[in-house]
Amino acid sequence: MKRTFAKAAVAATFALTGWFVHAGCMDPRVSAKHSSFEEMPTALLQRVSTAGISNNAKAGRDIVGTWHVTYSAGGTPYGEAFIQWHSDGTEWENINFPVLGGNICMGSWTVVDRTHVARYHVGWLFTDGTLSGHFIETETDEVSADGNSYTGSNDTKFYALGSQVPFMEVPGTAEATRISP
Repeated sequence: MKRTFAKAAVAATFALTGWFVHAGCMDPRVSAKHSSFEEMPTALLQRVSTAGISNNAKAGRDIVGTWHVTYSAGGTPYGEAFIQWHSDGTEWENINFPVLGGNICMGSWTVVDRTHVARYHVGWLFTDGTLSGHFIETETDEVSADGNSYTGSNDTKFYALGSQVPFMEVPGTAEATRISP
């Protein structure tokens, strides 16, 4: 209850002050979790830096390619994107948000186990076309047995420019289907 009230208070404060943020790849206007760039977990950094795909990493082989993704928060869809997962452990995304607000973002990923991958995704926040902060999204996805779809849960934190403390956190989900050449 306290957490819901706190989120409502933050949202009301921003609405009343006219401070409205648009994010590249994420829209903080919806209720959608991780730390700042400087606080990226060491274990994840080590896994991301060695995210090459081994022969026994089925999820790692299967995730590589181009996907159509639908993002939801609180059960409500809020964005669709095209995302490319690369075999070197990087990923790139273009979401259907306005270009001037920022709609391109990127990140790194690593194999968790035979069916799961984890992604660390970053992008910029803009207020009225001016850089105002960044967001960090962490996501864990389960790749289907046939390698043609995945589902996952994500957590996005939004940071004002120069701040180490998030002003909003939004949990969400992702559902994706492979785009075949």
